[in-house]
Amino acid sequence: MTTNKLDINLKVGLEIHQQLATGTKLFCQCRSNEDEEYTLDFSRSLRPAQSELGIIDPAALFESKKIQSFRYLAANRTSCLVEADEEPPHCINREALESALIFSLALNSHIADEIHVMRKIVIDGSNTSGFQRTMLISMGGFVEVNGKRTGVQSICLEEDASKLISDKNSKREFGLDRLGIPLVEIALEPVSITPPEVMQLALGLGRILRASKRVARGIGSIRQDVNISVEDGRVVEIKGVQKLDQLVKVIQYEANRQHGLIIITDKLKNELGIKEIRCDNGIVDVTDILRRSSSRKIIESLKDQSTVYKAFKIEGFAGMLGFEPYEGIRLGKELSQLVRFYGIGGIFHSDELPGYGITKENLDSIERKLAKSSKNDAFIIIGGGLTNVNFAIESLIQRLKAVLEGVPAETRAATPSGETIYIRPRPGSARMYPETDIAPIKVDSLLLDSLRQKIPRPIEEYTNEMISKFGLNKKLAEEIFDSQYLNLFEKIVSSTKISPTFVASKLTEDITNLERQGYDSSLLSDERVLEIFNELDKGRIAKESVPILYEKFMKREINRVEEFESGFETMTERQLEDEIEGILNNHLDAINEKGMNSLGMLMGRTMAMLKGRSDGQKINKILKDKLEQMLALREQ
Repeated sequence: MTTNKLDINLKVGLEIHQQLATGTKLFCQCRSNEDEEYTLDFSRSLRPAQSELGIIDPAALFESKKIQSFRYLAANRTSCLVEADEEPPHCINREALESALIFSLALNSHIADEIHVMRKIVIDGSNTSGFQRTMLISMGGFVEVNGKRTGVQSICLEEDASKLISDKNSKREFGLDRLGIPLVEIALEPVSITPPEVMQLALGLGRILRASKRVARGIGSIRQDVNISVEDGRVVEIKGVQKLDQLVKVIQYEANRQHGLIIITDKLKNELGIKEIRCDNGIVDVTDILRRSSSRKIIESLKDQSTVYKAFKIEGFAGMLGFEPYEGIRLGKELSQLVRFYGIGGIFHSDELPGYGITKENLDSIERKLAKSSKNDAFIIIGGGLTNVNFAIESLIQRLKAVLEGVPAETRAATPSGETIYIRPRPGSARMYPETDIAPIKVDSLLLDSLRQKIPRPIEEYTNEMISKFGLNKKLAEEIFDSQYLNLFEKIVSSTKISPTFVASKLTEDITNLERQGYDSSLLSDERVLEIFNELDKGRIAKESVPILYEKFMKREINRVEEFESGFETMTERQLEDEIEGILNNHLDAINEKGMNSLGMLMGRTMAMLKGRSDGQKINKILKDKLEQMLALREQ
């Protein structure tokens, strides 16, 4: 079952977060790029605090319930005392400010006369200070894509967060190299739109940013957040969509999820007549009962003496935890995702039991202890450390009591598969307050007039230039422009004699194909790609070696091109001829049957065996010549 905007009045508000291509960070002179090696580390703990109005932000309060310590890794080149929150911020990066102003002008947004830096409370560990610095640059305006205008809500300039390295149990580890990199945030008005239209909108807005040549390229340099709502639902924010094709999947899944929750609410109210969720009439310890289960997972977990299992009853809820209005959309799944925040793997619930090693006898004992008197009641079992279990049960009960409200306002994260998972409640207005260490920044007409001439030109002008200059076709010109490799492409074609069309196709189509096979393209750094093409330009590797080298880097099988060369030396012509003769002799039956029609099959076998050790055109010529000679001799 799938949704469309006519069914559910789907509305989507897109937010683009784009790193800027500045040499230094937003509030210090540290290098604005990511490191792979760290030389320093320190730890911090963060806690929520009241705002100036005496209110604690709900998102910050929720984060604080998971008792955590944060470890930060740093390198001298990319972080200093500012990132460590041991020194006040320096003057704002003027290049970053100008970039944000140029984007505001390009989108016809109304720029503020005076810009104030604000602190936005964030205590998930991604900022050492417990807040992120952000500033409103402009409001209003529009972006036009495919002849359709979409309004702009706001354009902000802010510092990027730390890079999450690991998240295990109650500890999180971050790299400070990304913290403080300038980031522009463009929030668009929510509109009734289909998922493919959202992708086109994101592509069009991204092209405006890329055309400025003032933004960073590469994995993680641009992220899309989307605010999604359906009719009779609340706004849900989805964070961290990094790829455009993922965006379509995420919106479709989230639309189904939200509509599914509304269907569940309707069923509870109108079919079951439930007007109030009763689920806090008693929480019981069922640890001893589950010790007698045959579940390996439970028995293994109970080897830790601190592990407990508790259960609680939900009156009149039988069948509703497993009810599936859409494929993969269940309330039980929602609740399992919620408890993972507390380091708990999931829940067991009565709609799926007996099962997972929990027997009918175990269930009877649990029901007696819960005083479950009606077959219409449901129950949930949850296990883990006592503190975490208690926090998790409190959150589960709060979430269950909100089921009759339909779709709760919350923040969720996108998964690589295109689903969404719960991460925290939506933040409130109490999370923002003024930055006291940075004076307001005045914006005058002289500055804006000087920046108007830097507004990026239409995308068509850039792609036409690439077609004319490099001889690319329109499709390839657009693909390389939209990719993260435009700067690298220009660098390669300017420093080598390799065909621009070949370079563009290898930087777009080949890498995309490997990504679709599940390989990690983040391991394919610009330096590694440049090294591959330099070796190709010098004749040390064949053209066919390029995708093979990509794959080996992405599989961590090699760290340098020379490691590949040492195992796969380029063949001499004599060696190549000997190999081809051997292949021909091994396929005499096919040659006798098909004659020259066997050339395609033989070419495929030869290319597979030689694995990029020689040029494909040379292989084809020698193979064809030798096949013709072999057939001519047979006819004599």
